[in-house]
Amino acid sequence: MATRGFGGRRPPRDTAGRIPPGQSATDGFPVLAATPTPYIPLDQWSFTLKVGPRTVATWNWEQFNALPRTQFTRDIHCVTKWTKLDTIWEGVSIDDLLKAAGLEPPTKFTLAHSYGGYSTNVPIDDLTGGKAMVALRYDGKPLEPDHGGPARLLVPHLYFWKSAKWVNGLQFTQRDEAGFWELRGYHMRGDPWKEERFAGD
Repeated sequence: MATRGFGGRRPPRDTAGRIPPGQSATDGFPVLAATPTPYIPLDQWSFTLKVGPRTVATWNWEQFNALPRTQFTRDIHCVTKWTKLDTIWEGVSIDDLLKAAGLEPPTKFTLAHSYGGYSTNVPIDDLTGGKAMVALRYDGKPLEPDHGGPARLLVPHLYFWKSAKWVNGLQFTQRDEAGFWELRGYHMRGDPWKEERFAGD
């Protein structure tokens, strides 16, 4: 994992209740990655929904950008103990994505897949109900490759490794299957308020 740009500080008193245990606020936006940054030409980008191995919907970049847009202003929390407050994102909510596919969640579990081979598991209850999106823009600008562009999953209420960079699909699974970091000892859910960093936390 590579990281840069983290300078921790004590949170101001009026925001202290928004900082989970063991976290420090940062004004920067640290860059972390399990794999090298891929650069995906937009004319080759696609996003796929699968139920098990079966593809049920696919969008190219133009089609995906034509879907309804949602904006989130959320705090984000990294397992490496930084928190960034009031981050602004724009993209397609998972609710709108499923609606566009005409799909009701067929299972309780998903794996998010990314260009470069990364994956992470996220229960469907953590993705729906206005909780998550496929983010295309950050702070009013197209999402930069180092931060997961052209598109990343955004699940801000969980530790940020669940917000898979360079995401290119969601796969519904019958059971809660471990992804890249979960196979290497990270927690299967990753709730920052419960300090669910590692298996057994």
